[in-house]
Amino acid sequence: MNENISPENGPAAVPEGFRTGFVAIVGRPNVGKSTLLNRLIGQKISIVSRKAQTTRHRVTGILTNDEAQFVFVDTPGFQTKHRNALNRSMNRTVSQVLSDVDLVLFVIEAGRFSEDDRKVVEVLPREGNVVLVINKVDRLADKTQLLPFIARVKDVYPFTEVVPLSAERGTNVEQLLKAVTPLLPEGAPMYGEDEITDRSERFLAAEFLREKLFRLLGDELPYGIAVEVEKFETEGKLRRIHAAVVVDRASHKAIVIGKGGEQLKRIASEARVELEQLFDGKVFLEVWVKVKSGWADDERALKSLGYE
Repeated sequence: MNENISPENGPAAVPEGFRTGFVAIVGRPNVGKSTLLNRLIGQKISIVSRKAQTTRHRVTGILTNDEAQFVFVDTPGFQTKHRNALNRSMNRTVSQVLSDVDLVLFVIEAGRFSEDDRKVVEVLPREGNVVLVINKVDRLADKTQLLPFIARVKDVYPFTEVVPLSAERGTNVEQLLKAVTPLLPEGAPMYGEDEITDRSERFLAAEFLREKLFRLLGDELPYGIAVEVEKFETEGKLRRIHAAVVVDRASHKAIVIGKGGEQLKRIASEARVELEQLFDGKVFLEVWVKVKSGWADDERALKSLGYE
């Protein structure tokens, strides 16, 4: 994996009928969009936690098989609360992605269709293919309720296809790929067949560190928290990464660092282990915490942290 993983020319000979297209994965927070992306790609590239706002950026995952190349775009959960600049940025990302793709996967939870889900339906394209993906079917206590639930949801939008599945367990994920393949336009692949993302290693390092913050801080996690990679150097198979955890208040700094610095050490250590697996090489990771008051409602600060 290179520091910048950029599009390559596809192979010269393209099989007849080969399909290539962009596929957006959208839904309210915590329906399992990132878990689905990682399952489809077969590798973790999009971070996952039970916290809302885990995915804040557009994350692209690329899957190439004998019939098609799918360029999946995992989007932030559509935000209906906390109307600050960060949330507006995330909602802008969702809207921009929806206007640029060939196909949309609208993900909901089995047995639950809330007002927040309806708000996502309102931004779905009026024309084009939208596939309803009903995730977490394994958690549905009464499986006989699945068909009536599907019928209710189908009343709100003319979905092209409906696919129930479990992204966590991998159940029916292959069926989803079979359902969406014929919906993509014919065309040559845009990326090499071994590429899995167009995001840089620098971006992935920040995201994997942010995931550990979300997972290990639990309910103490400050709302205004971000990661800024200030230096990323490659020496052979060694990566030297210097990253700052950005918090909104001085009191949050103590939460992230923990007693005697133990919390921050654990966060950095677990992130380093996962990054070494991802990059297939040694990682030196230095992490510190800095206060940047009001960053989540400051357009310039958001831009400096990589938000679109």
